Amino acid sequence: MSRSSWSLESSVVAAELKRFIAEKCAQVRAETRAPEHPQSPVSSAFFAAAERCDWPGVFEAIAAMHKAMREGKSRNANWAVYPIEWAVVNEVGAALEEFASGEEKYAIAFGRDIINSIPPGSIYFGGTDSGRFLVTALSRSHVNGDPFFTVTQNALADHRSYLRYVRSMYGNRIYIPTEEDATRAREEYEQDVRRRQAEGKLLPGEIPEEVGGKLEIRGQMSVMAINGLLTKLMFEKNPEREFYIEESFPLNWMYPQLSPQGLIMKINRQPFSELPNEIVQKDRADWTRYIGPMVGEWLTFETALSEVVAFVDKVYCAQDLSDFHGDQHYIQNEVPQRSFSKLRSSIGGLYAWRGQNSPSREERERMLKEADFAFRQAFALCPGSPEAVFRYINLLLGQKRLDDAILLTEAAVRLDEKPRPAPELPSHVQYNGSHKPVIPAQSNPARLLTQLESLLEQLKRMKAL
Repeated sequence: MSRSSWSLESSVVAAELKRFIAEKCAQVRAETRAPEHPQSPVSSAFFAAAERCDWPGVFEAIAAMHKAMREGKSRNANWAVYPIEWAVVNEVGAALEEFASGEEKYAIAFGRDIINSIPPGSIYFGGTDSGRFLVTALSRSHVNGDPFFTVTQNALADHRSYLRYVRSMYGNRIYIPTEEDATRAREEYEQDVRRRQAEGKLLPGEIPEEVGGKLEIRGQMSVMAINGLLTKLMFEKNPEREFYIEESFPLNWMYPQLSPQGLIMKINRQPFSELPNEIVQKDRADWTRYIGPMVGEWLTFETALSEVVAFVDKVYCAQDLSDFHGDQHYIQNEVPQRSFSKLRSSIGGLYAWRGQNSPSREERERMLKEADFAFRQAFALCPGSPEAVFRYINLLLGQKRLDDAILLTEAAVRLDEKPRPAPELPSHVQYNGSHKPVIPAQSNPARLLTQLESLLEQLKRMKAL
């Protein structure tokens, strides 16, 4: 379903979306505002349009807000959008965007299947746009934490806006980090960065810079490190709650305690020395069954990478569907492709971590095989996903499987060279870096192709040695 053809009125979940929007509008109306902070005209236009079910008006108001931000008008009180209303605008706009830009049945499946896998009363970290906004929109009540509390791990460091917003909903029922907690987390990270910088052990993507004697934290890696400290604090301060996560960016403290849980992962209270075999077997069987209707039922644990590459070349590159037994709507829409591939890549990342860090050689071998299968599935689900490609390449190189790494990279290059229409920019793009997923919904095609071609040349040089 193209964005231009989607209509909220004709949506299968129209009633649920309207209820969600009405609840969010009521949340803003109930906010206590200082007299000097009246609702801006552009914000008023958004909520007025939402309350009268004027959906084109909703999208126009969101676009106007972002235009005002780009032009610097948001610093003017007449254009300002304050924390709770901005969070609501973003959640409503992003949820509608997820439905309008993707295939509706997959948006519904994504949201509902995650919701159904989480016990009531739990705390859920939603990382990507799909994992956060679809679950928010399709829950019985996001405001009331029904059936569970939904928070994004990407914005916990934003104490001025996002934490205030979440605290207004959940603060009297679960522990939400305070401004002091956020400050301490930043200070803890800064101390750690200074130490590692002096030792020459900064991680890729960390960009600390001294400005006027103060350390400036820049880059997504640094922001997510602070967010990671705050997710750990939430986990520790809510010991009676179960926790689940849809990953945006790997948070290392979680890995020993993670286990697959349907499409997402559970953060267990105690670390696993080894993942129980019944959990791993169930995850493998569930995902094999789940993706069959999407890409066909040909991909098994024994399927070679060469067969997966042949499938990608024929179905995705050549668009030859003559022997294709999956869903053509899925194959022709990158939005659900990226969403489901990301989920499988995240679980593959868990297996890959255990394949590197488990003390037992047998466990490392078992986990590397599971990671390989998960990454083959993620690549088949979305061969254009940078995360699926690069995570898998890293796994192959770690096992010294250079020929397979070249085979995979060549397939990714062929796909990326294929002309495709320029993507529509989402109307809900956030400009606060702490809110963005690790892999944006739409990557820069030219830059990705350059990276892939450069990597391919490097791999071929390695093989020639």
